[in-house]
Amino acid sequence: MCQACELADMEARWEMINVISAGKLPDGHTADDLRAMGLPLPGEIFRDPQPDGSYLIRQRSPAEIEALKSKFECDSPQ
Repeated sequence: MCQACELADMEARWEMINVISAGKLPDGHTADDLRAMGLPLPGEIFRDPQPDGSYLIRQRSPAEIEALKSKFECDSPQ
């Protein structure tokens, strides 16, 4: 892969990471697509706001992910 293609691929992955860290799936991708690319799913990473207004993207531990899954409650009346 040429350097320009490599850079474009890295930028595309970074954009997907930004979308995922906001808790959304990137447009046109499924959870299986993300797993195949070696990327996390929404909820597995999160944005950690910093005092200067920027944010860090952090990964949740497997225990945190399981705790979040067990907390889920559907609020639908059906």
